[in-house]
This record gives sequence, C-alpha cells and structure tokens, in this order.
Amino acid sequence: MTTYIALLRGINVWWNKKVEMKRLKNLFESLEYTGVSTYLNTGNIFFDSDTSQEVLQEEISKHFANEFWFHIPLLVKNKSEVSRIANAIPKNWKNDSEQKTDIAYLFPEIDFETIIDELPIKKEFINIIYVPGAIIWNVKREDYNKSAINKIVASKLYHFMTVRNVNTARYLAVFT
Repeated sequence: MTTYIALLRGINVWWNKKVEMKRLKNLFESLEYTGVSTYLNTGNIFFDSDTSQEVLQEEISKHFANEFWFHIPLLVKNKSEVSRIANAIPKNWKNDSEQKTDIAYLFPEIDFETIIDELPIKKEFINIIYVPGAIIWNVKREDYNKSAINKIVASKLYHFMTVRNVNTARYLAVFT
C-alpha cells in the first residue's frame, strides 16, 4: 500500500469551482482508497492505494468530473515525492512579513529544469530553484512586484502547475 496525495488545481478559489471536502472525501472512499483525509479547503487529499500513479490520475480525474460536473487538473504524488520536494526548500525560506515562499508542483508537460528560463519573472529579484516535480521560489516582500512573479498566472505555463505556500508544502510532507 502506498500513501499518495492528490493536489487538485483551482478548486474553491474565490467562488470558482466549489467542492465540499466531505463530498470529495466520500468520492475517494467510494473508489476504495483507504486512509482518506483532506487538508484545508484547497484541494489536498491524502489516501492509500495499491494502484499506480498513472492509473490513479486517470481514475480520479474521470470520477471527479462525473461527481462534480466539471473537470479540474490534478496531480497525484506519492509520499516520497512530496517529502523530497519539501526537503529541498531551504530552511530559512518562509512566509512572514519580510519574505514569501511558494512551491509550484509541476505537471509532466513542464517538469524540466529549464522551465525556470521560460517563466515571465525577473530573476534578479527572486530566488528560484528547480527540483524534479516542482519549482520553489522565495521573494522579499519589498521586491514582490519587481520580481514579476504575479505574471506567472497569465502565463500559459501556469495551467501546468499547482501552487501551494511553503507552510502547506511542509505540512503535506509531514502528514503523508
């Protein structure tokens, strides 16, 4: 049995694509996954299964669309992947009044080291690293606008990533 986390992209953001976590949990349990639990209201769901990640991606996506009547991009990561990514975050990178750190979990289509060069950012104002499966960035709050990190949302690449803040990423690694 392998522990997985499904990262659902774009649910419960403002009033868009509302998904009740209890209903989502029930869906995963109906697929006979065990140890199902959710974290926050933003599409993080833990579960155990003997099924491969590729099959899980397809199965969850299909059943989600049938249950909620809309499609969402999702990533399924196993416990070791989530931990490896969280462990790559420099210990002094955090979210506080002076800095902001986020992790963009990458879909396979853009999961390569040179992806950083394709982002519409100003590298002189941001620290950014690639690890297989994610890019991690840290920016001083005073340089946030100068870094142009907010322009990622308008980029075509944004559709192939799902972003979590550093606190959530670290929690997901400990919880899984």
